[in-house]
Amino acid sequence: MKFLLPVVFALLAAFSNALATVLQRRAALTVPQARGFRPGLVLDLLRRPVWLGGMLAVVVAGVGQAAALATGPLSLVQPLFVLELPLALLLASFFTGNRMPQGLWLAVGGVVAGLGIALAAAAPDSGHIHVSMDRWVPALGACAGAAVLLAAAGLRRPVGKARAGCLGAATAVCFALTAGLMKDSMRVLGQDGVTGFLTTWQTYGFAASGLCAVLLLEHAMQGGPLVASQPALTLGDATVSLLLGVVLYQEEIRTGWWVLPQLLGVTLVVAGVLTLARRGVDLRTGS
Repeated sequence: MKFLLPVVFALLAAFSNALATVLQRRAALTVPQARGFRPGLVLDLLRRPVWLGGMLAVVVAGVGQAAALATGPLSLVQPLFVLELPLALLLASFFTGNRMPQGLWLAVGGVVAGLGIALAAAAPDSGHIHVSMDRWVPALGACAGAAVLLAAAGLRRPVGKARAGCLGAATAVCFALTAGLMKDSMRVLGQDGVTGFLTTWQTYGFAASGLCAVLLLEHAMQGGPLVASQPALTLGDATVSLLLGVVLYQEEIRTGWWVLPQLLGVTLVVAGVLTLARRGVDLRTGS
């Protein structure tokens, strides 16, 4: 029962992020495609009301995510965001009036069941509250390096699966790092209040990382099909977040024979996500 509150907050955040994905993707595809990294893309999107609605949903998701991370372990909260993809497809289907075929409903069930099995078997604990700088420095370097390399690799490729996949993976790294920094800043907020929150480096770190994630996300959405960008984003965020939870916050997950149901759950999640991305409702047109 101690993890009920972070799970509820995480599910609220996942739903809000799914809504934001639907709205932002529809907005992103109404502006001219960019060959390279174009910060001005956001200025174009600001003129689209649907994109502003998506950003409002992002804010709600951020509040829910912050509350979840303040009350639960990173390795529990972030994997729950895998549910964004099935929720986004369900919302897109609802908005467009297109019914999802039975095969996709089975894929949704596989993602939900797999996630439940994996998390129940892993049973992540809360780990340590404080993260020392000697753990933050290599983690920051590794995440920044991975995001830059993936983004550079994607931007060098033409519009297509390779470009979208690389940019989606880079976005996932930034989102995971944002969550890790946000969790630490929530600790500071709880201990030192608003003054401490506004003066700690972690607050500005997660703001910068989150901004990079938003910029990369918009380019990933324009960079190619959902089948390439969404699995890289969805599965990448969960994987990197789990690693950060173990390395930074020293959260422990069960090992031994518990690894078997964990692998079963992960297999169901991966298969479901790939099926939903490949055959799911196209967020561009709803067909």
